[in-house]
Formats: sequence, C-alpha cells, structure tokens
Amino acid sequence: MATDPVGRFLTALDPHHREAVGGRPREEQERLAAAWERELESDTELDSLDELSPSAAESEAARRVLERERG
Repeated sequence: MATDPVGRFLTALDPHHREAVGGRPREEQERLAAAWERELESDTELDSLDELSPSAAESEAARRVLERERG
C-alpha cells in the first residue's frame, strides 16, 4: 500500500484516470493529491462513507477532485 500522498491518490483513482494522472508532471500530481487530502478532511459526507468503506471514500474524493479539475 502506498504511503505518500501522491501514491495514495493514484491508488484511489480508477485505472483509466490513474494512468492519465500518472503521466502528468510530479508537481501537478502533488497539487491534485493535496486537493484530494483536503477533500477527505473537509467533507463530512465522506466521513460517514469512510466508516463503512475507507477505500470507497478515498475513491469518491478522488473523483470529485478530478471533476473540479475539469471545470
């Protein structure tokens, strides 16, 4: 299991997005991973989901970050 934020973020992504984000510059990956961590920390709905399934909460947060990225 990845322990650094970028590795954890990439793991939370679906395979298609993981490949796309994995090909981006490291700085961009770090920025997205930081946004993902903020999403996990700040969203109370994800707290409830995290109690049921931590990986589902991480995946949902990753999906939200990428949606915002696309605008």
